Amino acid sequence: MIPLRDTVPSSHFPAVTVGLIGVNALVFLLEITMSARGLDEFFHLWGIVPACYASSALPTWQVMRLCDNYWLPPFHYLTLLSSMFMHGGWMHIIGNMWSLWIFGDNVEDCIGRMGFLTFYILSGLAAYILSGLAAGIGHVVTNPVSPVPTVGASGAIAGVMGAYLLLFPHARVVTLIPIFIFFQLVEVPAVIFLGIWFVIQLFSGTASLANAGSVAW
Repeated sequence: MIPLRDTVPSSHFPAVTVGLIGVNALVFLLEITMSARGLDEFFHLWGIVPACYASSALPTWQVMRLCDNYWLPPFHYLTLLSSMFMHGGWMHIIGNMWSLWIFGDNVEDCIGRMGFLTFYILSGLAAYILSGLAAGIGHVVTNPVSPVPTVGASGAIAGVMGAYLLLFPHARVVTLIPIFIFFQLVEVPAVIFLGIWFVIQLFSGTASLANAGSVAW
């Protein structure tokens, strides 16, 4: 299923949503200009490296090798935020930013620009940033000695979708469904679409645990 738009029109230009998409896009453009070695160093510096959080689980020499040039405590906690603006490939960023565009504008329209910006950055009760941080923390807990840096905004996007579901429980999502060589447009209830998205995230995230993947689900 490919979501195209929702059935809830927004009455104001979603400046904050567009700004967040712009920042993610700029970071990704920076990533694709880097050499393979430079990108690896960039991911290790600004992504979440679980082994550098759970250093007590590793020998000292291995921690020094894995976490060389990494942030020293407590500054390494900055990566719980910075990793949310990094992506591991074209499909990764397109999927996340497209979802943010479809659902974020309505949430911003409902609570206002400053409210949405606060929701994203500061609010202790706002699901957007907390789910993004929880996604990173969850990766550390499940992969405590992994040296693989993890990046992605999927946790934050899930927060936006959760807020959308609470604010617009009766909304519908216009979805493109491929059927063999044909395509069918269907209006799917938001609760069903977001439920399917959740199941996909759950199975993908569970599968990635065995592979120590670098994309946060």
